[in-house]
Amino acid sequence: MKIEQYIDHTLLKQGASEEEIIKVCSEAKEYGFASVCANAYYTSLVRKELQGSNVKTCIVVGFPLGATTKEVKAFEAKQAIENGAQEIDMVVNVGAIKSKKYDVVKDEIKAVVHVAKGSAVVKVIIETCLLTDEEKVKVCEIAKEANANFVKTSTGFSTGGATVHDIKLMRKTVGPDMGVKASGAVRTAEDAKAVIEAGASRIGASSSIAIVKGYKE
Repeated sequence: MKIEQYIDHTLLKQGASEEEIIKVCSEAKEYGFASVCANAYYTSLVRKELQGSNVKTCIVVGFPLGATTKEVKAFEAKQAIENGAQEIDMVVNVGAIKSKKYDVVKDEIKAVVHVAKGSAVVKVIIETCLLTDEEKVKVCEIAKEANANFVKTSTGFSTGGATVHDIKLMRKTVGPDMGVKASGAVRTAEDAKAVIEAGASRIGASSSIAIVKGYKE
């Protein structure tokens, strides 16, 4: 697989304008990225801009804190899918993990997976920088049990992003068949190569073009 096919070309900043979203979609089509990852407000626009291409529409849910209820996350996912989302990146309830309320985490993932019903890929953002290794393993196991398609390291809005250590740990936990997405702190071709070698099958990045150019050089 070519490097560009690993990348979710991402624009999630609070002040992103329509013009900027359209530009990101244009770049994604030009370079052949896996998806464009955006906030829910822009779902219809992203889907419209990507029409006729192989680039998927990826929308975040419960973003960036993950602190909403499972009902809210399920509704967000349902609405995003109705508006054209083909991939859903949901943030888990990190507070519930810290409180060892693992049933809460499993129920919310299952609620979003149920809404997706095979019509959208579900990626579970676990926010690795806030978790112990034991907690990372536990939440990856839960995501797998709940039939999510991917586990994802980070929102990019917390205290840290993807590390090689975390990718290796997540890959070891979920096995060879589930997706692992490295997000946050993947800014160069060297970063991308390192996380892919560690087991990442997808990368979330805003520096996507620089990564691809660096990789080809």
